[in-house]
Amino acid sequence: MRTRYRSALLAILACGVLLPAGCARFDDTAAGQTFSPAPVPSPESPPEVQGPGADSGDGKQARPGQSATPVPPPQGCKDFDPAVIATCLDTVAAVAGLPGDGSTPSALAGERKSGRVLLATAGKDATDFAKLDVQATGDGGLTGLALSPSYVEDQLVFAYVTTATDNRVVRFAKGQAAKPVLIGIPKGATGNRGTISADNRGALLVATGDGGNPNAAADPNSLAGKVLRIDTSGKAAAGNPNGSLVVAAGLHAPGGLCASADGGRVWATDRLADKDVLYRVQAGQPLTTPAWTWPEKPGAAGCADFVDATGYVAVAAATAGNLQDLPVSKDGAVTGRPLVVLDGKSGKPPQTFGRLAGMSMINPQLAVAGTVNKDGGTPVSSDDRVVLITPAMSGGGNSKD
Repeated sequence: MRTRYRSALLAILACGVLLPAGCARFDDTAAGQTFSPAPVPSPESPPEVQGPGADSGDGKQARPGQSATPVPPPQGCKDFDPAVIATCLDTVAAVAGLPGDGSTPSALAGERKSGRVLLATAGKDATDFAKLDVQATGDGGLTGLALSPSYVEDQLVFAYVTTATDNRVVRFAKGQAAKPVLIGIPKGATGNRGTISADNRGALLVATGDGGNPNAAADPNSLAGKVLRIDTSGKAAAGNPNGSLVVAAGLHAPGGLCASADGGRVWATDRLADKDVLYRVQAGQPLTTPAWTWPEKPGAAGCADFVDATGYVAVAAATAGNLQDLPVSKDGAVTGRPLVVLDGKSGKPPQTFGRLAGMSMINPQLAVAGTVNKDGGTPVSSDDRVVLITPAMSGGGNSKD
């Protein structure tokens, strides 16, 4: 049965102007890098695949994309779940899916505390890619990773990191030291977590924490508590309101930032004192009215927009240890309550990877996530891990109500 599960899952995977002094100027090409461009995934819908365990023998249909029998528990660093592509890492707070057709999915994985970046590829051991200097006090460290909007050509990667003096965006390529791109983002005892993502329109989006000062989120002269839109040299991207780095204000402890395949929808998650929220980010509009609110505070973290595929935004819950699928219309309106999956209670059999944090899309039907079970969770022997998320595994965003 496990062989059927692995084959079917792999078949599914195969488908599928503020503070100007903080900006650095440099050439945007990774010198000395050689590469072969990866295949670009087709936006067309993949063929329908019958999930393993579809006929459980009792006349009931098993959940698509899941086996009717449990996956054996990990043995040391060996994990038997085919969705797991890297094991025995430490607090994988940031991931960046690498472009490809999904047949051999891979991603960069960043460890929050150590600053290590590893290359995780299905069927292979994770290998070292880069080492960033970070200070992981409080909630800081290496908390965001994103590929350059022109990654296939320049092979550059961007990261959101905490240093001894500030929070900042840096860029690097394999075998090269990191270079500062945007510096001077306020740092504090808390509120250092931030994240970064491509907006799919040729720019980078950066979500910054408030640096432990909630008032900074509303301060137009501060880069704290904002969504920034920058080019690869750290300047305000073309088309930004008033030529400013800032496109939206009002964040405090952001955990996720994601965009639709066409860049038409942008989402940010945040953790407030009394609730967690998901915002629809629209340039020039303050982040005051959430698209969704979680009073129970599950630890909203990374997100992935599956709206083009099946109509939902998946939000990782780093405290509750699950994935929350919010049904969303193509125009960006939340249409129902979240479906909680990967919680160890739903599905046939129940499945969980524990605390999920950063998320990133590999292609329109495939996402990757990192676990942070070694940071206050209950780790298993193969933690922390890099895992693949498909619509079949997550349930397609259908509400329970």
